[in-house]
Amino acid sequence: MAPGAPLGAPVAAPHVQVQLVAKQSSLATAGATEAGLYFKIEPGWHIYWKNAGDAGEPPKLNWTLPKGVTAGDLAFAAPKRLPLGPLMDYGYEHEALFPARLTSDGTLKPGATAHLSAKASWLVCSDRCIPGNATLTLELPVSAASTTDSEAAALFTRFASAMPQPLPAAAQAAFQQTSDGFRLAVTTGRRESEAVFFPLEEDVIENAAPQKLTATANGFTLDLKKSPFATAAPGQLKGVIELAGGRAYEIAAAPGTIAAPVAAASSAAWGAALNAIALAFVGGLILNLMPCVFPVLFLKGLSLVNSGNEDRKKLRVHGLVYTAGIVVSFWVLVAALLGLRAAGAGLGWGFQFQSPVFLSLMAGLLFFLGLSLAGQFEIGLSMTSAGGSLARKQGLAGSFFTGVLAVIVATPCTAPFMGVAIGYALSAPAIVTFAIFTAIALGLAAPYVALTFQPAWTRLLPRPGAWMEVLKQAVSVPIFATVIWLSWVLAGSYGANLLAALLAGFVLLAIAGWFLGRWPAQRPATLVAALFLLIVIGLDAVAPAKLAIASEAAAGAGTSSAVWQPWSAEAVARAQAAGQPVFIDFSASWCLSCQVNERTALRSAAVEQAFAAHHVLLLKADWTRHDESITQALTALGRSGVPTYALYVPGETNPRLLPEVLTPSLVLDALKPLPVAK
Repeated sequence: MAPGAPLGAPVAAPHVQVQLVAKQSSLATAGATEAGLYFKIEPGWHIYWKNAGDAGEPPKLNWTLPKGVTAGDLAFAAPKRLPLGPLMDYGYEHEALFPARLTSDGTLKPGATAHLSAKASWLVCSDRCIPGNATLTLELPVSAASTTDSEAAALFTRFASAMPQPLPAAAQAAFQQTSDGFRLAVTTGRRESEAVFFPLEEDVIENAAPQKLTATANGFTLDLKKSPFATAAPGQLKGVIELAGGRAYEIAAAPGTIAAPVAAASSAAWGAALNAIALAFVGGLILNLMPCVFPVLFLKGLSLVNSGNEDRKKLRVHGLVYTAGIVVSFWVLVAALLGLRAAGAGLGWGFQFQSPVFLSLMAGLLFFLGLSLAGQFEIGLSMTSAGGSLARKQGLAGSFFTGVLAVIVATPCTAPFMGVAIGYALSAPAIVTFAIFTAIALGLAAPYVALTFQPAWTRLLPRPGAWMEVLKQAVSVPIFATVIWLSWVLAGSYGANLLAALLAGFVLLAIAGWFLGRWPAQRPATLVAALFLLIVIGLDAVAPAKLAIASEAAAGAGTSSAVWQPWSAEAVARAQAAGQPVFIDFSASWCLSCQVNERTALRSAAVEQAFAAHHVLLLKADWTRHDESITQALTALGRSGVPTYALYVPGETNPRLLPEVLTPSLVLDALKPLPVAK
């Protein structure tokens, strides 16, 4: 490099290239000049911020300068969060500039050449770390006033926006201790939608823990988890806050009292809520068409045939009671979900299908119901002698609990339009959440209620007759098919031992049904059947909890396909750093919509060829068993259920979300903008 050039000779080292650079092309005899340490970093590797996070070391620079010239400390731009397994680093990828201020005291004479030398050391890491060091040089002419070089100045200007600035005088920052960490409140004068806190000191917060953001009318609050290695509460919470648009500020938050965060309300927010409610109602309507709801609808249609000769009032009452069963069930589920969320659990819609106990009990219930429909015994036959009034109550109870059953089997299927609505609901105030789930419930109940309020439509139904017994037995087929599906989910997630326990429960249920069919409406038979039912409930409640632990290794040891790899945040980060597109399938074995999409779209020959042509990294986030990291990833995408499909395009900050119902053409259209791999 010729003397006077503001770019020192670059030094190549493992996975990085490093050099000294200067913003000005000359060094002033008196005054300040900006110089710095510049890194080009190989894709997939990173260097560190001043607080490296859970592991690492920041770059260091020891200057050797002419007499009369002094150097200030290196400045650090706002870093990125770099997850690695359960740990979190803070650092930089691709490139980084660390400026330093050089000050001349007037000793140097104009026309001389200033020889600047510095020994740099650093640590560059990927899945392994390599320390590096180099002696770097830079020669600058001395002049009465420094002159700016366009090439080097552009480099400094490009990085200037990432350098943290002092918090504006009108802004404020304070923090308060919580039960498990800190609540940081910052006022910036505007509603902030994005914020990340990087602590200046180690062992203050748990670096890998999610930082829960709540936007306020004039700023935001962040809930931070305390580091398990913290020995005392900090006097100040020092660090860097990075906001939307790359704005970064240095903060030193003092202790104070912070009110519980309340999201800012606006007309736009209410409009978003109403839009989510409308989408939820449409999603509830479409939910009637989902495969997992069909068996329940068959049962309800059968009961409607039986009610075909009743008067309008009775039909409407049945419809309203059925609706009440659905609405109450949704309210109970969303109340439990909000309660768990308030307690800190990250759960999404359909979470009950991640429980082996729930899967076993549901499979047993439907199997027992299928036996009755197939003709082994009559449910409730032993109660008919209690009188007509009890029978009538039983009829309304049947409508109510049919609504309950519809909700239970419907939750694993997130219908089209419901994904966005549910994701919004789980992050909205409780009253909005209940309104959205009520809209889903009303959409699910609407078709049957409309039929009960228009009795003339029942004329389209066949007249009751002997065929009804055949129809009832035929309905047992989809019921048993659902039982097979639940058994498959249980076996696939928790192993053969749990499947054996479930099948043993089916045998006991068949024996109980035989007693009820052999001696109908007789107390001894009812008591024996009840005893078998209690044994099955105990088996389904206790055995899965114990056997799931025993089969943990087997459940997690399944081999992945040649194309699809298990999802991890680290895999996504590596691919993005390498400029490779990524497609993520958030799925679960209990989600029928997911299975349909995989077979009809994702595994089609055309789509697989397109994935290969564009060199797309295919990752599957399997949510069959609760996984907190997947839950957090869904939340970050604004979703809380599956299926969810995300396409990461190189050069774009945010992923593209595909619809919940896929076709090959939809996937192919999403892939078209990607370059074809060579």
